[in-house]
Amino acid sequence: MSDKPRRVLMSKWTKTKVLLGSNKVRPLIPDTRKFSKSTLKEMLKKYTMVYVKPEIGTFGNGVIRAEKLGPEEYMYQTGTTVHSFWDYESFHESLRAIISKKRYLIQKGIHLVKYNKRRFDIRVMVQLSPTGKWETTGLIGRVAHPKKIVTNYHSGGKPMDVNRLLAAHLSNSEIKKIIHSLNELGVTTAKYLHKSYPGFRQIGLDIGFDKTWTPWIIEVNTNPDPYIFNKLTDKSMYRKVMRYKKAAAK
Repeated sequence: MSDKPRRVLMSKWTKTKVLLGSNKVRPLIPDTRKFSKSTLKEMLKKYTMVYVKPEIGTFGNGVIRAEKLGPEEYMYQTGTTVHSFWDYESFHESLRAIISKKRYLIQKGIHLVKYNKRRFDIRVMVQLSPTGKWETTGLIGRVAHPKKIVTNYHSGGKPMDVNRLLAAHLSNSEIKKIIHSLNELGVTTAKYLHKSYPGFRQIGLDIGFDKTWTPWIIEVNTNPDPYIFNKLTDKSMYRKVMRYKKAAAK
């Protein structure tokens, strides 16, 4: 009897490598590389701000924001704690002590658009429908805790209605265009991943916008939390997400 195709893929590196094969998705994936001393130095020189994250991890745990502030001035933030350094060696040694022997990645930092001075991103829920078609079933904003670097609900992020979030920056017609593009990007990404992993039934894309409103794919989760949608006042999205989830589990 053959094994069932896998429904969950934990490695962020593997997911990134697969998605880089898509001409449509590749331009929206921030430069991501395996962690090393020289790569960190090179990427900080190129981008000045990066995120250092565990290859396998959930809820934003272990994510570090690192910055090059001057010729020999560096800092990184974990949780709400900021560490500053005046040379690269001590900066790297301190970071390395946190990382230990775990596998970490470095991702080009995206300066996220803010809502009330707090960073936010958008979770795009994409599911295989009961009729076997990929469909974007949910969009929800996640606003970071004012003193934290991640937007995850489990790390103090606040779930919010997407229209309300975007209305602080965009007109109604611009919001419609953004929502349409997110729905399409979700389906495109899911279909492409599904070619390599036919067992997948749902994915959650974390989309971050910079000031040009480019929808950067910060991360793709193959076991996304459906219950965050229950935090919205309007429960219709949550009901649909749960209906599709139950149908896929059969």
